[in-house]
Amino acid sequence: MAGLESLRGGVYRIINPLTEGLARRRVHPNFLTTAGFVVTMTSALAFHQHQVRAAGFLVLLGGFFDILDGRVARISDLGSKFGAFYASTLDRISEITVFIGILSLYNDYRLELGDVGMIYLIMLAMAGSLMISYTRARAEALGLDCKVGLMQRAERVVLIGLASLVFGESWNGLVLKGVIVLLAVMTNITAVQRIVWVYRQAGGVPLDE
Repeated sequence: MAGLESLRGGVYRIINPLTEGLARRRVHPNFLTTAGFVVTMTSALAFHQHQVRAAGFLVLLGGFFDILDGRVARISDLGSKFGAFYASTLDRISEITVFIGILSLYNDYRLELGDVGMIYLIMLAMAGSLMISYTRARAEALGLDCKVGLMQRAERVVLIGLASLVFGESWNGLVLKGVIVLLAVMTNITAVQRIVWVYRQAGGVPLDE
């Protein structure tokens, strides 16, 4: 986790001139959120059309906008509670749509026996991803800042984006399949990690505290 935080810090330092420039020009974080949402939705269409490398690029680009909107909101006075809610909501919608786009790769005229199993794994990965977000949201509603776990949103975006962009459907899509299997397992493990963490922090604590 410390290594991942160091990596994030390095990325933030690299893009800092861009985020500061956007803040100076009063580019609203909600605009960046919307732009990233549109880009990510387009990636789902690219997956559906079996343009896997293009889809991977669009997933990463959408993730870049996701970084920008949060950073600009933090260093400007344009951030708001609605903006945070808006960004989180669109993140969930776009993530669901991306998984549906990936699912369509394995649910067309080329359907094979092995691909049927992939459909269930994709659904499991999507469910785990949503549970990661849900457990954090519920913890925050209780006053706990729950960011534990190995497979947070940034890691999911990078894994799907890079696997798709670099490898596409090479070797019968083996790399992307491997990423889906990894996500199906690790997202649900991460959700359990968060449940355990909240239990350790809040177990036996009365609701009025």
